[in-house]
Amino acid sequence: MTNEQVAHETKGVTVELLRKFDLGPEIEGMAGLQFRMRRVTFEPGAVFGPLHDHKGRPGMVYILEGTITDHRNGVAKEYGPGAGWPEDMSTYHWLENRGTTPAVEISVDIVREQ
Repeated sequence: MTNEQVAHETKGVTVELLRKFDLGPEIEGMAGLQFRMRRVTFEPGAVFGPLHDHKGRPGMVYILEGTITDHRNGVAKEYGPGAGWPEDMSTYHWLENRGTTPAVEISVDIVREQ
C-alpha cells in the first residue's frame, strides 16, 4: 500500500464554521444545498483524512498561514499563504501540515443540508 492509499485519520485539526446559508431561495434548482465557509487550523504534524473525495461537494481552499501539503494522485504538493486549490468531483486526497507552525486555511464549499 502506498502512502497515498493509507487511510490517515484526522488529528490536530480544528474546524470552525464561519458562515453558511441555504442556496434554495437564491438559485432555482438548489433546494437542499448550502454554501458554507470554514476556517480550518492544522497544528504542526496535523492530518486531515482519511483519503476522501469531493463528489457532490465542490469547493475551494485558500491558505492564510503556514503550509499545507495536499496528497492526491500519488503527488504531494505544498501550498503556502495566498495559494490554494479547487476541490471538484475528481479530487481524491488527504492533507497534512509537515511544518513546525500552525497552518490555517479558509474552505468554501457547497454541501447538502444536514
